[in-house]
Amino acid sequence: MAKQVDTTYGNALFELAIEENKLDALYDEVLALIDVLKENGELIKLLSHPHINKDEKKKVVSEVFDGKVSDSLTGLIAMVVDKDHAVNLIQVLEYFIRLVKKEKNIGVAAVTSAAPLSDEQKSSIEKRLIETTAFNTMETSYFVDSSLIGGLVIRIDDRVVDSSIKTKIENLAKSLA
Repeated sequence: MAKQVDTTYGNALFELAIEENKLDALYDEVLALIDVLKENGELIKLLSHPHINKDEKKKVVSEVFDGKVSDSLTGLIAMVVDKDHAVNLIQVLEYFIRLVKKEKNIGVAAVTSAAPLSDEQKSSIEKRLIETTAFNTMETSYFVDSSLIGGLVIRIDDRVVDSSIKTKIENLAKSLA
């Protein structure tokens, strides 16, 4: 059910952004709003509390968001609250972000290495990822896991390229067993 809520409202916001030619503006606004909502978890609890009247919740939405975010975004938040889906608000906004990244052909990669990478190495990895994928740009997060021993593990969406020494040793051990 939550997935359907995410896609329904996320698609609606995306279509509105395209229709009104406000994709970039709403994208930036939604990124900032997600951070605010994550920092202020009590607001989501308040907006999804079963014993608080919907009119009171919509009044809170109006007081908190009017003039601070676009009318389109305030309207979406009010609609989500009115339909008792406030608990899914962050997921709806994150789904919208994924749609925008897909539209703009922005890839998201997670790169894990055994040791910290230099800026030159990171740049080289990002360049290679753009060359070998269909993405125009790449948002890359870097992580360190010393248990890899060496090599890299690169995750883009549900695809994983694991060239770590740890995995190679594990595969060798399995084949010898």
